[in-house]
Formats: sequence, structure tokens, C-alpha cells
Amino acid sequence: MSARTHAQRHAPSPPRATPVTGAWMHPWPTIQRTVTRRMPPKHASPCPPSVPAPSSSTCTSTSTAGISSNTPVPDMATRSTHRRPLLLILLFLLLFAAVNGSARPSTSPIKNVVVLALENRSFDHMLGWMRRLLGLPVDGLTGAECNPNSTNSTTSSICVSADADLVVPDDPGHSFEDVLEQVFGNGNISAAQPSMSGFVRSALSVNALLSSAVMRAFRPSLLPTFSALAPAFAVFDRWFSSIPGPTQPNRLFLYSATSRGAVAHDKLDLLLGYPQRTIFESLAADGHDFAVYFKTIPTVLFYRRLRALRYAARSFHRYDAAFKDHARRGVLPALSVIEPRYFDLTGTPADDDHPAHDVANGQRLVKDVYEALRASPQWNQTLLIVTYDEHGGFYDHVSTPTAGVPSPDGIRGPPPFFFKFDRLGVRVPTIMVSPWIKKGTVVGRAVGPTDTSEFEHSSIPATIKKIFNLSSDFLTKRDAWAGTFEHIFTELDQPRTDCPETLPEVPFVRPTPPKEHGWLSDFQRELVELASFLNGDYMLTSLAQESRKKKMTVKQADAYVRRAITSFLQASKQAVRLGANESAIVTMRSSLTSKSSSSSSP
Repeated sequence: MSARTHAQRHAPSPPRATPVTGAWMHPWPTIQRTVTRRMPPKHASPCPPSVPAPSSSTCTSTSTAGISSNTPVPDMATRSTHRRPLLLILLFLLLFAAVNGSARPSTSPIKNVVVLALENRSFDHMLGWMRRLLGLPVDGLTGAECNPNSTNSTTSSICVSADADLVVPDDPGHSFEDVLEQVFGNGNISAAQPSMSGFVRSALSVNALLSSAVMRAFRPSLLPTFSALAPAFAVFDRWFSSIPGPTQPNRLFLYSATSRGAVAHDKLDLLLGYPQRTIFESLAADGHDFAVYFKTIPTVLFYRRLRALRYAARSFHRYDAAFKDHARRGVLPALSVIEPRYFDLTGTPADDDHPAHDVANGQRLVKDVYEALRASPQWNQTLLIVTYDEHGGFYDHVSTPTAGVPSPDGIRGPPPFFFKFDRLGVRVPTIMVSPWIKKGTVVGRAVGPTDTSEFEHSSIPATIKKIFNLSSDFLTKRDAWAGTFEHIFTELDQPRTDCPETLPEVPFVRPTPPKEHGWLSDFQRELVELASFLNGDYMLTSLAQESRKKKMTVKQADAYVRRAITSFLQASKQAVRLGANESAIVTMRSSLTSKSSSSSSP
């Protein structure tokens, strides 16, 4: 006791995190869960031993390889007994600052990049009619594109049309197996030129109503935001998803140029977090900040490294509370990531464009982001990128590239396909906005860095590296190969002054209300699992909890995810305030001791 100071003995205990309970979970006793090795008992606290530790969380440390290591937190009292010359320490700090975390000079006019990745739509589905109906010279639809109808219908094929609905009846298939069928039809899956003939047949295996829905594309008038931005700035009509597969592997490519062999949603890997280096760390290493503005939950937390205190405590903000304020004050960081609302509720509808959500809400989100940036003092140095993670099972006529695509890291996919990551996915809409982009720009095939290079999601980290002249190497072989787009900012001598300040209003024409009392989609269940794991409520071996999770409604899941992610981020901030090692990751404790009777709680 004598070793403790008066301040230590009388320091107030930090507030205990409110336990998350619910009827869908068993009231497990308080337990400690961690997926990394614990620190030695002397340093088991997430904070220096001289500071009381939060009762609801602890920290684990991660190495630079994404694998946990025992990194003890030095005892404050012990450190005070080590007398080193003050001048030597100051000189060391000055030398460290001179060689680390200093931004290198860049000639790019872009100082702020904003990325918004929406969900599950193909290029033709969203922008395919813009050539014929708006005169925009993109590689779009002519009306002659068809897919064979494999039912006993008298119609031998189903052709494209311009009558897509804002809300589709179901979610078309877009797994790795689904995409194989969609792009190759009945043909050879190793063919150099995919036929793009299996979309109707794939849709029929999900829901008969989808067979025509996947061939329908939007009239430009139904997408007023895109119809205003596309002719005013830049459209990429050869931008592909990174793999022929679903959401999470493609989202992993967006900021790390690899999915580390994932072609599907591997639950354990997603929960533990993927360990690869990301563009966020490359920026931070050179002294550039980044921020994630999220509405429901930041899916970038599927990257394990972003769970570390140095990021979790500072870089995540609620979109509604922070984004417009930061834009208005001109304090947006070098890279801003916007994560849309993934759960569809009355009053707060989903705006991620994931079927069967209302696409009009995605248009409102893009309009909201654009107008906030347009009014910002940072506008003249800003680039907005709007893209989609993958095509979501909707038809596109452009064959997916199969030649010269390098594997990012040599890791193959799992059986039975053992995918070599030597093909790209289906084409997706990508629009870029900046006052440095010429009006009416259409960007086609990539020019270099190799003869086979294409624009795909790895083009984003590859170009960010060039924009900010980052000192780190490319993340993988894939972003080293991917086409980059920094050239579209170099064709003007000064930023344009004719960019619209506001965009057209998006009409409210939704025919059906949100299905907030319906069951979750696979994607939404993954978000619940992530939130549950981060909040310490997840039992990897609990089949009972798994069955309860599947019975959550959309409304219950939204409420739970919001509470859980708030608890995790608050615990991370508290750990930093108490002096924890910033390479550590907070591990929350479960305190489920009672069931909730609230109908809005899981």
C-alpha cells in the first residue's frame, strides 16, 4: 500500500460501461473474452498500473503484423525512478519527429479525399441508360442486350429495359458461385471472354420475380443526383469490383488491396479482424489524418488494425453529429470515409442502396455529402469518390477482365474453387467529383501502369499513395498493378467556379414502408456479429446465441448495433485517457445478467 500515492488511492473509479442486455441473448455471467494473448498479470490492466482500469474492458496489444504480442505498459512509478538526462530525451524526440510522421511534399491539388462506397448495384443497372437518354458518352446500354430465360415461359430471353424500381422485391444472388454463373452462363468458367449470360438464370434460383428485375436499369430521371453529377464531373465506365464475389471481400480491397484469400464472408476471420496493412496506416505513417463518418457501424472495423486505440479513440465519428460540422469548419482530414445507414427503419431509412432498400435514399445521401463539401472552405482541394462495393447480382454487359490480373499476395481462396484472384468482378458505377475535373469527363480503360491494368477498388489506395506522395510501398501487388486516376486533376490550371452549389431534390415516391420488423439479411447479420464481438457479447461456440441472433428484427438489430459500437468506441477513448498503450485493442467484458423486456432491444 505504501507504494501507492495519495492521488492513486483516492482517484475516482471510471464509470462502468452500461451492460447490453436483451431477450435474444442468454444472460451469461460476466466473462472476459479475448482473441489475443493476455499481457502478463502485472500489466493486465489496459492502463498503467498507477491508473484505475475501466471495469468493463481490458486491452490487448497487436504487433505490426496484425498478430498479438505481449507489450507491457510501463509502470509510472517505475519510470519515475529511471533518471535519464533530460537533454538526451529531448534530442531523441526531436530526431524521431524529424524522421517519422512528416508529410512529404506533393504537387497534387487534391488535399482531401472523401470516399463513399454504396452497396450492390452494377454499372448498367444504375448508369446504363445515360448515353441514350442523357447523351453522356459512356459504354452503356443499347436495348439489344438480353439473357436467356431458362424457365418454361414462352419468352426465350429477357432483355434490358428502362423501368427499374426504386425497391426490388428481393436480394439477387451475388456469392462467388452466383457470380460464376452470371458471368459465364453455362460456359467454361476459364473462358477468356465471359459471356455475361447467366444473370436471369441465377436470379431465378433466388426468386422468380427477380428474373426480370436484374435486367432492368434506371431511367436517369429516377436518379436525379447521379444525373446531375455524372455530366458535371467524371464517370468511370470501366471500373470493376476487385473480385467476382460478395460485399466484404470487395470492401477489404477498397482500403487494403487484398482480401487475404477471402471470396466469401468468413465469420471467424471477420470477427477476429483481417490483419493486413491498409492505406489508413500508410497515411498515418506520413503524418496524414483520416476519419470514418458512420451512420450505423463502421465496416472498416473488419480490419483488425483499425481497432487499435490510436484509431478507435480518435478517428471514428457519427456522420450526423460530425461530418457537416467538420466540412463547414474546413477540418476534414486527408481521407474521409463515409459509411451509410445499413438498417431500414421508419424515420431513419437505410441509404446504402442494398436491395431491397430504396435507392432514392442513396441519392439523398450523395446529395447531402456533395452539398456539404461544396459549401466547405476545403472544396477547392477536395475529391469525392462515389462507388459501389459490387454489382449485387444485377446485369452488366461488359465482360469481366480475366487477363493479366495479379494475385495481391499469392493467397488462394478456399475449396472447392481455390480461386487464384486472377479475375476481376463485375463493373460497378463510379463517379468522381472535384472542381479540378473537367465537365463531362468519361474515363474508360486505364492507361498503365501495365498493359493489362484496369480500374478497380485497389485503384483507390494506389491513387491515394500518388496524391499524397506517400513514402510507404504499395500495399500489395494488386494496387501496384491497378490503374490510377490522378491525371484527371491535371487538365485544368485552376479549380472550376461553375460547379453547382446544390443538386436537384430527390422525390419521395417509395411505394412500400421499411420492413423494420422483418428478419435480417446476411450482410446485416454480419454487422450484428461484428458489434457483438467488439462489445464482448459474442460467444464463438454458442449455437444457442447464433439461433437467437437470427431471430432479431431489423429494428432490434439497429438499436443493438448502435449501443454496442458506442460502448466499444467510448471504452477505447477512456483507455487512451488513462494512458493505455495505443497499439492495444480494447476487449470488452460481457455483463449480461438480466433480460430486457423492451420490444426495441434485441
